[in-house]
Amino acid sequence: MTAARSEPALPGDRERRLDAVEHRIDVLLDRWSPYAGLLLGAVLTPLFLADGPVWAWVTIGVLAPVTALWCALLVSVRPVRAERPAVGAVYIVGLLVLMTPLVYASPFFAFQVIAVYIHSFAYLRGRWRFVAVAAGAALVAYSQVGGRFAEFTPGLGVAVAVLVVANSLFGGGATYFGVFISEQSQRRRQIIEELNESNRRLSETLGENAALHAQLLAQAREAGVIDERARLAREIHDTIAQGLTGIVTQLEAAGAADGEPTVRRRHIDTARALARESLTEARRSVDALAPGQLAAAQLPDAIAEMAKAWAETAGVELILDTTGDPRPLLPELEVTLFRVAQEALANVGKHAQARRVGLTLSYMDDVVVLDVRDDGRGFVAPCETPRGDGSGFGLTAMEQRVRRVSGTLTVESEPGEGAALSASVPAIPAEVR
Repeated sequence: MTAARSEPALPGDRERRLDAVEHRIDVLLDRWSPYAGLLLGAVLTPLFLADGPVWAWVTIGVLAPVTALWCALLVSVRPVRAERPAVGAVYIVGLLVLMTPLVYASPFFAFQVIAVYIHSFAYLRGRWRFVAVAAGAALVAYSQVGGRFAEFTPGLGVAVAVLVVANSLFGGGATYFGVFISEQSQRRRQIIEELNESNRRLSETLGENAALHAQLLAQAREAGVIDERARLAREIHDTIAQGLTGIVTQLEAAGAADGEPTVRRRHIDTARALARESLTEARRSVDALAPGQLAAAQLPDAIAEMAKAWAETAGVELILDTTGDPRPLLPELEVTLFRVAQEALANVGKHAQARRVGLTLSYMDDVVVLDVRDDGRGFVAPCETPRGDGSGFGLTAMEQRVRRVSGTLTVESEPGEGAALSASVPAIPAEVR
């Protein structure tokens, strides 16, 4: 026979069990404390007052059931009528009025002061709580000195006064402390519930934001495809198409110069040069679509390989750094960061006259940031920086590329103070589509 496995405890189970126990104790004291005092008085009175006067027994026989009924109607029966402020005040006054002759008939009925203490803080407001506690403490003090069986003297009066203060402090103070702890526990439970609800809503909001971000990125990707098509169309028209037109023109001119070998050779040489230039432009356009380095390496390694090759060619000291936990991103994001790094370094080599360049790739929880800093000559207006001569796309185009993937690009520079470029893109993992 295999032993039954116990279910694993869920978070907050122990707190919920303690709260349930505390609630049951509070309900027990609130509903049944009046009857505990009446029961103790009814049990102890015959043991010590067996030969008591008839009026005492009549008083007890009449008022004890009336007191029990009074408490049942206003406290024990649900809904609790005493929870209304006016009814609560009437209930406490009635309880003290009924308790007074009972304590006079038998001091043992002073045990009912437990209900007075508890219900004063439960159903009264402000200073009236302490007035009711003091009245209950006076009845208890009267019973402690012997009640109607004691002979009143000045010393006994002082003792009663001292007992009233002591009972108010100890009985009322203990009750107040218990009520205070209970209210604090209830407040703590409310705060925990509010925090749990806030966490739940925050999780839902984060999920909605992630889905919305992915949707926006998909839309930006579609817009990027359209923009890229338009760019390619412009480049083909401005470079390859014009080159082919020039080649056709030169070949036609060469065909028309059959009787002039020198002219014919010049047109053919021009056509050959235009063909080579068009081939170069075609290769450049293909290379601009997707970096080959990213196909064989992760983004940090691809950028490092490209940057080191550039530094060796440019003769510039390069400082590379990668922070955070590198992880695969959507291809569009990685291509964007790679191209920004490539063009930023190209701009440094062409325009900055820098001796040192720092390149940092930072992986954070929600974004990936590329920072490129140089100690070159700087410039005034980033938008006036010249575009590259065939391999890049300039600062304006860099910003457009970054914005297409819901990122941001900032450039800071002052003449003679170098320049700092920072590109930030959302850190959406490769598997999110």
